[in-house]
Amino acid sequence: MLRFVGRQVNNIARNSIIPRNTSAVQNIRASHDEPVLSEEEFNKKYVDYLNRLNIDNWEIRQVFNQLAGMDLVPDPSIICAALKACRRLNDYALTVRILEIVKDKCGAKVKEIYPYILQEIQPTLDELGVSTLEELGYDKPELALQSVDDIH
Repeated sequence: MLRFVGRQVNNIARNSIIPRNTSAVQNIRASHDEPVLSEEEFNKKYVDYLNRLNIDNWEIRQVFNQLAGMDLVPDPSIICAALKACRRLNDYALTVRILEIVKDKCGAKVKEIYPYILQEIQPTLDELGVSTLEELGYDKPELALQSVDDIH
């Protein structure tokens, strides 16, 4: 009972002190004021970043996490720079992950875009001795079962 009366007194006091028609604070979306980069400048920025000699695994993952969040498929020059950076770090698993990200970013047009990407990066893949996802068997599920209709 005492708690109920205390709460009511508190509400009455608060409502009498603070007027009801106070304006609410509005959130205004501020722009980032970053310059809009052309495609060549954008690609050069990422290629230069990935070509640094002191790059580590985390930074390569960070770059491709940023690229995966954008509405684009990375340019073959960026992919080649990333694959070479992975080779400098001897991280084959990261190269496979990069190829998976690129294939995933192709989306619904994977049959059009991904063969073009592979065609463009094939010399780099051959130079580094990296296999494609299809050569590794990662293009189909590992535990895929045979269709019931195809058994007999």
